[in-house]
Amino acid sequence: MGIKDDAVEVRAQGWRTLAALHGLIEGELERSLQAESKLSVVEYTVLDALSRQDGWHMRMQQLARATALSASATTRLVNRLEDRALLTRILCADDRRGIYTELTPSGIALLEETRPVHDATLERALAEAQEIPELAALVDALPRLHANA
Repeated sequence: MGIKDDAVEVRAQGWRTLAALHGLIEGELERSLQAESKLSVVEYTVLDALSRQDGWHMRMQQLARATALSASATTRLVNRLEDRALLTRILCADDRRGIYTELTPSGIALLEETRPVHDATLERALAEAQEIPELAALVDALPRLHANA
């Protein structure tokens, strides 16, 4: 293996480690959120992303980026959450072609009720990952990533 091949393998191994950590965390979150509030991880992510916006709303394409979903998958997701009365769509006052997605009072209440479950599950999943030698270094790096953002 040449130097270039070694560099590729190091990055590939890093990617596999990141994927393993993500899978572990997402699985734990999915089980906890479903049990507590009948929310999926991506549904929780939408409610959380909207709650972090000034004015509590986002355009659909912003939500798609926040959830790493396609535009059509985001639309289906928003439809499901709207059917549950957790969010609503409103027309943009400045651009009638623009549609915002906004949390409803029920969405805010469910998010506030579910956030402690999410946070405790995330903390527990990271502690479990810390005990896995292949994942420990990545878990240790997470606070530094946030500090550099």
